[in-house]
Amino acid sequence: MAEVTGKAIDWKILGRIMRYVKPYNKTFVIAVFLTIFLAVVSLSQPILIERTLDHYIMGNNYNGLLLMVILMVVLLAVQTATQYFQTYLTNALGQSVICDLRVDVFRHVTSLRLKYFDRTPIGMLITRTVSDLETIADIFSEGLISIAGDMLLVVSIVIYMLVQDWKLTLITLAPIPFLLVATYIFKEAIKSSFQDVRTHVAQLNTFLQEHISGISIIQYFAREDQEMRKFQAVNGRYRDANIRSNWYYSIFFPVVEIFSALSIGLLVWYGCKRILSDHEISAITASKKGITPGVVVAFITLLNLLFRPIRQLADKFNTLQMGMVGADRIFKVLDTDEKAPNQGTLAPATLRGEIDFSHVWFAYNDDNWVLKDISFQVKPGETLALVGATGAGKSSTINILNRFYEVGKGEVKIDGVPIDGYELGFLRSQIATVIQDVFLFSDTIANNISLNNPAITLEQIVAAAKSVGADTFIERLPGGYQYNVMERGSTLSAGQAQLISFVRALVYNPAILVLDEATSSVDTETEILIQQAIDKLMQGRTAIVIAHRLSTIQSADKIIVLDHGEIKEVGSHQELLKIEDGYYRKLYDLQFNSAGITKV
Repeated sequence: MAEVTGKAIDWKILGRIMRYVKPYNKTFVIAVFLTIFLAVVSLSQPILIERTLDHYIMGNNYNGLLLMVILMVVLLAVQTATQYFQTYLTNALGQSVICDLRVDVFRHVTSLRLKYFDRTPIGMLITRTVSDLETIADIFSEGLISIAGDMLLVVSIVIYMLVQDWKLTLITLAPIPFLLVATYIFKEAIKSSFQDVRTHVAQLNTFLQEHISGISIIQYFAREDQEMRKFQAVNGRYRDANIRSNWYYSIFFPVVEIFSALSIGLLVWYGCKRILSDHEISAITASKKGITPGVVVAFITLLNLLFRPIRQLADKFNTLQMGMVGADRIFKVLDTDEKAPNQGTLAPATLRGEIDFSHVWFAYNDDNWVLKDISFQVKPGETLALVGATGAGKSSTINILNRFYEVGKGEVKIDGVPIDGYELGFLRSQIATVIQDVFLFSDTIANNISLNNPAITLEQIVAAAKSVGADTFIERLPGGYQYNVMERGSTLSAGQAQLISFVRALVYNPAILVLDEATSSVDTETEILIQQAIDKLMQGRTAIVIAHRLSTIQSADKIIVLDHGEIKEVGSHQELLKIEDGYYRKLYDLQFNSAGITKV
């Protein structure tokens, strides 16, 4: 991670951020102009105060005093309006940039292959796309533009003070070097503290995401107290990091106030001494030589203006640094090259659905092969069943077919064309998959089925639901197809959710249908409904069925028995039963004997 060490700005990262500013160049330019104008207006107030005191109050000129008061009120109104628009535009600019950046991050994350998510905590990605992006917005609202404006104001004030009276300025600003040292120490300390806060908030988000998602497991095993202790530890570390940063602030701000009071004290002492040393104050005022009361009062105002940005600069520099750190983390996600290569261009109007695995080897991690020299063919319209113990490689086979993972050796073809020859989106649109762990979004049943595809009409959804017998229970729900199933389908039974996922697959009318333990979470009555629909809808469609329950695959055209990533047996149900001491025969005897079911 490129934490900003030794420099406040990583220009390479800033350059990438500024690319997102290009669509809003007009807003950026106006914000910069307002920042400069605000510095000028802020400096004009002390100048007017000095002139008012020396020329109109000391000169007993009431009309001039009234004119200057009106002018100062007008300038104050202008300053207020400028501050409003400058603050609004810089914040709007920051939010616009992170809105576009968040879209790019989400688009990139959703295009990454599953291998990336196998080793990346979801809570960390949530932190990247929410919390870290907010720190980038601060670059514009409280960082870069604001720092430039503050530094411009500081330089302008110092130059003006030196022009007015360089001796008084040097005496007054004598504490500044000590303040700069204190500011640097604070900046370094708070930077480390902020980095701890970002680290611990990511850990907190990861913990919450995992434990809220797995709340049922926690409650099933009565682990609430133990997990609460873990949460208290994670939350405590996050609290301590925040308290540590606040502790630095509680020290730094009083130190700034001490130096500010010291500067004003030196100003009053030296300035008044210079004034009192001249017995003819009126003469001095008239000749405009030496220090006047107006200069002293103006310097007091200028010091207040000077110390305010100096006090904030350390904080703003750290805000800028943390924005850079957040941007670096975001760009690391965007630079992650974990996408499935998509050089394929083929997208024919239809696919016949012929599948050919030729000497396929596959491993999730280097040479730890999950599939070993797998070869088989499925003709268009045929049904292939994959059986075997857990970890045999059944699900890996269909993951390869969808190109969620790439093969290590060998080749996979559909209709005689290597799968990487097809455009990736087209390929996946032609393979509908019903998985064991059903995922439903917090949305209506209709939208969960169509996945908000405008090309799929409600009539098509209803027709598909009727074909699998799901229409009956859907119509009984409040609102029917507009019923909101809530997050992960929590308001539906496992069987109902499984039926909806089956309708979701069918409504896309795929050339290839994959059923991964599709009936494992449903009751017998629902399984019968699905099985009837499967028998009807698989006609003329290539299908791959993964099932532990052998009763659901007896009618398959071909059954492949996998064991530790190798093909052990291939044949129909009746052919495999004839193999004495065969893998399939053992599985069959084990299931049906233990269930007390008459064999077929």
